[in-house]
Amino acid sequence: MSMTLLVVLALSVVIGLSLGVLGGGGSILTVPILVYVAGFEAKEAIAASLFVVGVTSAVSVISHARGGRVMWRTGLIFGAAGMAGAFVGGLLGGHIPGQILLIAFAIMMVATSVAMLRGRTKKNDGGAAPVKRELPLGRVLLDGAIVGLVTGLVGAGGGFLVVPALALLGGLPMSVAVGTSLVVIAMKSFAGLAGYLTTVQLDWGITLGVTAAAIVGSLIGAKLAGRIPETALRKAFGWFVLAMGTFVLIQQAPAGLQWPIAAGIAALTAASAGICWFFVNSCPLRNRGRHSTDVPSPV
Repeated sequence: MSMTLLVVLALSVVIGLSLGVLGGGGSILTVPILVYVAGFEAKEAIAASLFVVGVTSAVSVISHARGGRVMWRTGLIFGAAGMAGAFVGGLLGGHIPGQILLIAFAIMMVATSVAMLRGRTKKNDGGAAPVKRELPLGRVLLDGAIVGLVTGLVGAGGGFLVVPALALLGGLPMSVAVGTSLVVIAMKSFAGLAGYLTTVQLDWGITLGVTAAAIVGSLIGAKLAGRIPETALRKAFGWFVLAMGTFVLIQQAPAGLQWPIAAGIAALTAASAGICWFFVNSCPLRNRGRHSTDVPSPV
């Protein structure tokens, strides 16, 4: 077994951890790992990621269901609508240049991370916690079809679009959105894979190895999901997606633009941190620092 394959399998455990804990991030990790570590072509990596994430999500959802963190009606209807969109997206994706797909993949990741970091714009019932309830049929069908199309097209958009849709738009608690999203991801991933297999051939040896390692990680992650505070989970998810999206975007940029893009992103991040620190009363950066300095010293 080569060192490269060992590295790929080790990183694949992290894919499963991401799915188990966050209900997403599988394709966000799988596609870069297969492209930049395993040496897959972009379209082959996208198709393989759909298989890996679909199987891993199906296994991981079992633990979430036992913990009462799955809304089955919402998940199945969302997934059914998403399957139609994902199959169409998979058919279209096989005819689009790989670099364009990866750039779209990265831009979508960055946009979604911003939504997750901002959180809900309106609080439920005057600030009450999100309620565990089934979502309206029309909203579920519309969101499912749109997210499914995106998932099938670029091999991503499973968890990192479904979780925000369920948590931010639907008002589900983050832990329930995570568990429910796994049902949706599994259904849409297999539909998208069917579309891609009409034009793409997979290396099934590596694909199955990555899948097995990811399943191990997902079983571990599912046990941790219900024990992490909702706000911390959402913030971690947002920063994780932002970092990975930035990496892929820089990698796919023309050689002469990679450093300017990296510098621009770093400057924007620094400026945002500065604005938060000096002008936002509830800035977590300033509050964290204040908390540590306000603690009275022991006598």
